[in-house]
Amino acid sequence: MLPVNQLINIRRDLHQIPEFGYQEYKTQKYLLDRISEMSQKWLKVKTWSTGLFVHVKGVDSHKTIGYRADIDGLPIDEQTSYDFRSTHEGAMHACGHDFHMTIALGVLSYFAEHQPSCNLLFVFQPAEEGPGGAKQMLESAEFIEWKPDKMMALHIAPEQPVGTIATKTGLLFANTSELFISLKGKGGHAAYPHTANDMVVAASHLVTQLQTIVARNVNPLDAGVVTIGVIKGGTKQNIIADSAVIEGTIRTRSIQTMKVIKERIEAMTKGLEMGFECSVSIDYGANYCQVYNDERVTNEFIEFANKHESVNLVICDEAMTGEDFGYFLEEIPGFMFWLGVDSEYGLHDARLDPKEEAIPFAVKTIIDYLSSE
Repeated sequence: MLPVNQLINIRRDLHQIPEFGYQEYKTQKYLLDRISEMSQKWLKVKTWSTGLFVHVKGVDSHKTIGYRADIDGLPIDEQTSYDFRSTHEGAMHACGHDFHMTIALGVLSYFAEHQPSCNLLFVFQPAEEGPGGAKQMLESAEFIEWKPDKMMALHIAPEQPVGTIATKTGLLFANTSELFISLKGKGGHAAYPHTANDMVVAASHLVTQLQTIVARNVNPLDAGVVTIGVIKGGTKQNIIADSAVIEGTIRTRSIQTMKVIKERIEAMTKGLEMGFECSVSIDYGANYCQVYNDERVTNEFIEFANKHESVNLVICDEAMTGEDFGYFLEEIPGFMFWLGVDSEYGLHDARLDPKEEAIPFAVKTIIDYLSSE
């Protein structure tokens, strides 16, 4: 395993070069450079788009375990006090993908020196934050050639202390969909509102309507979220806006509830078109299926973690967070778990400050788990 100081340096290097989905060119090169420094005796490396596959040949090649790490950053202006802040303006590793990559490299470095009992496939996946690289990697010739018998992944958990692993069987992360709604009407002078169709007013009405969907169309025993994060419209205080854009996200526990929410959004926008004499278009952007942990495989990991002297295991509740790792789990039994990193600030926060002590803890725990297979 790489020394702790080297793991920390790798994380800090990666933290400085966050890149958006399918633009992770520097990140890919950095990963390739670090992997090239390892023993290549059991390794085969293949690039895929801006991601990587690394196959480690096991003593017994009849079984393969896949380990996925996502590699992209977010469009966030960093507000930490790090001396290794992002060097890419407007981009930040604010979801822990720098941790995810570092941990994967740490585990890989160990098995490059100590041949595993079964094959391992390390998947360095681009575009988790959008538009979603998991499904495309899953369908790639490289993945099909080395298709694992089970898959695993982790995600940092700012609210959990270092040394904690949190997971559960069944639903862990929600079904998610992006939401982009464009409204087009007729602009005009603020003094003559009767000659225009005001899209700021129309958008405001629609946002209020959208907030009724979960309250009045979703079974109270189920769960759903419709959050509007962006409204854009207008250019000047005395000009009636001819267009507006609404951007948000939908999250549900069940696939059926996702369908219900989208049907209600479409019905509401049709009514808006009539009421405000405008045109409305909807784009659902990236859609991620739920992360559903296989019961047998997850229980095996839970049993391992319960026996591991350094692990504080927590059986957690499901969360409304989204993760395209769910596409792997649709095809292959496996699981994801939360890794405690004890940050005052949460995921996607410009001030996210995960504790680096979680990195060697995670590397050692995963090495122990994979060595037990």
